Amino acid sequence: MFTLPRAPRLARRRSWAVLALALIGVLAPDPASAHPFGAPQQIEVAGAGEHEVRVRWLVGGTDDLTLLGIDLGVLGEDRVMLDGAVTFEPSDAGAMAKASEFAAYLTERIAVAQGGRSCEGRASVADDLVKDGAEVLFTCPEPVSTVTVTSRMLTDLHEAYRTLARGPAGQKAVYDAKHESADWDLTAGPDTGSGPASPRAVAPVPPDDSARQLLVVGGIMLAAAAAGIFWYRRRRRRA
Repeated sequence: MFTLPRAPRLARRRSWAVLALALIGVLAPDPASAHPFGAPQQIEVAGAGEHEVRVRWLVGGTDDLTLLGIDLGVLGEDRVMLDGAVTFEPSDAGAMAKASEFAAYLTERIAVAQGGRSCEGRASVADDLVKDGAEVLFTCPEPVSTVTVTSRMLTDLHEAYRTLARGPAGQKAVYDAKHESADWDLTAGPDTGSGPASPRAVAPVPPDDSARQLLVVGGIMLAAAAAGIFWYRRRRRRA
């Protein structure tokens, strides 16, 4: 029976091991990686007086709040585990609620315009940020009817983040990195129609990203299996 010389066999085994490690390195998440595939964040759009628009933001997953806090420098980077994961702690919400960095982030990532003119916004954060969220109250130059609301919340952490939005009379929209703006009719009351926001601005719901997650998990499992087979065969040959 023909057998490979020892040196080529060792080289082949090492190649399998290197391939397995390379796959794990490529497919494993980066440190402090974002988690955009969990519960989606939400915003609620409503009129608040003749010249005002209220946009309320609610976080999706609580770990998203922790990741944002780390990115803004409100929370320490030592909160990131070796595998890039973070664990939400109740104190995170309190720290973010008091942070001027978070208030500034809200007014930078959420905007309202009226006829092409920007409305001035000021942020306020609820004491219970996880449950009650935060809001930006915008004051517009003219009485509000139809306004354009822009939301870029969390897409700077990862472009796959989405925001489910709702407004008066059942209006709805989905925001993401490619669809940042939608028009909202704030004059629509409970009995004045239930159409969505402006068709030109409403983002279609992107395809489910679960397939991508399964691909990553499957790749890691394949790499781990290859490494396990290599280790098992090596032990058998030694025995």
